[in-house]
Amino acid sequence: MIVLIMGVSGSGKTTVGERLAKQLGCSFAEGDAFHPPQNVAKMQSGTPLDDADREPWLRSIAEQVDAAIAAKVPLVVACSALKARYRQILIGNRQNTHLVYLEGTPALIRQRMEARAHFMPPALLKSQFATLEEPGEAERAIRIDVRQEPEACARLVIEELKRESMV
Repeated sequence: MIVLIMGVSGSGKTTVGERLAKQLGCSFAEGDAFHPPQNVAKMQSGTPLDDADREPWLRSIAEQVDAAIAAKVPLVVACSALKARYRQILIGNRQNTHLVYLEGTPALIRQRMEARAHFMPPALLKSQFATLEEPGEAERAIRIDVRQEPEACARLVIEELKRESMV
């Protein structure tokens, strides 16, 4: 089983993803760790990434997903996956792969971003929301409201996976 946690920067992908992986007893992959240095430098300078910047990053994460599938190792992956075409690269036709969308208001997310140390500055939040294509019905995403504590968010994901007989 692969669980892809998506959402804008600051939505809690890493925090919820780590807790979810722990509760499921599986590995966790942080999508930010797959960014090449030039992407990190671009974001640190306050410049949003474009599709050309994101393509190799997404392919690298997809390779990690494929490796986990080949090894039959369950994996939780945190990745912004803001556009449907990005999610197609990451999920595509892969079996037993589930999408979790962490959603929150721009005000809540900005507040969280301002309270943390990260290479993604709060100034880029507007571009994150502008780029965001919320998952459509066909993507069957588990939608989680991030006003809740991370542990509660992780429990809700597990409850939904159980309801769908996935765990």
